[in-house]
Amino acid sequence: MNIQLQGASARHPAARAGVAPALQALTLSVAAGEQVAVIGPSGAGKTTLLQVLACALPPATGSLRLDGQDPWQLPRAELQRQRGRLFLAPQVPPLPPRQRVVTSVLAGRLPAMGLWQSLRSLFYPAEIPAAFEALDRFDLADKLFERVDRLSGGERQRVGLARALLAPASLWLIDEPLSALDPSRARQAIHTLLTGARERGATLVTTLHQVEVALEHFPRIVGLRDGALAFDLPAAQVTREHLAALYDQHEDELHGPAPADARSPPTPPPVVMHCR
Repeated sequence: MNIQLQGASARHPAARAGVAPALQALTLSVAAGEQVAVIGPSGAGKTTLLQVLACALPPATGSLRLDGQDPWQLPRAELQRQRGRLFLAPQVPPLPPRQRVVTSVLAGRLPAMGLWQSLRSLFYPAEIPAAFEALDRFDLADKLFERVDRLSGGERQRVGLARALLAPASLWLIDEPLSALDPSRARQAIHTLLTGARERGATLVTTLHQVEVALEHFPRIVGLRDGALAFDLPAAQVTREHLAALYDQHEDELHGPAPADARSPPTPPPVVMHCR
């Protein structure tokens, strides 16, 4: 899917009055099948950008065109069909805790299902081999029939990503997919997403805090700061100077936060013994 964003500004509906828009007059073009990493400090507008591209949030000014069409000019039914061609993976996947993993993964196919087929799939999953294969690519095949609330945070995040492999979407919008993963799992997840998008000819736009991962795996890097475009370059042309300016006063974020699954458990308090 081709993306054309022209002079787009956007403000989150929950934002306080008087706060500057999260996106400010942003112009961005992404060709069909491209793979783009969006980086920048917290509050740069990365998540808002994905929400605009996912047709979840309309631009306040400017325009969005997907394959040449302004989705917000479409009739409601056609807008819903357009949304079915988009896959948005939030940083924290909305997985019902008591649901089986197989059902959660197969939910990626819901946009292609009719009402009765969707309801039936909640109780009688019909494409278990496809779910198994998608999970296997994220090294989660053994969790197929586990309940979601028995998974770790990193496992839940990978289940959310596995949905992309089953979604009938030509645009994948992935928000901070590595926040709960250790370095090894992070590289596996990024490799699987990139390979899966190439296999399906899908356009992939991913926000990342892990700058090194973005530079290593993505051919194109977009830097956002304060809702505006700081740079849009091939990865090989992104210099230390670009990154220093992008993360100025946010140097602690330049190398990304420690993944949740990799953080050391808190040190227990010392045992104090009293002798009498």
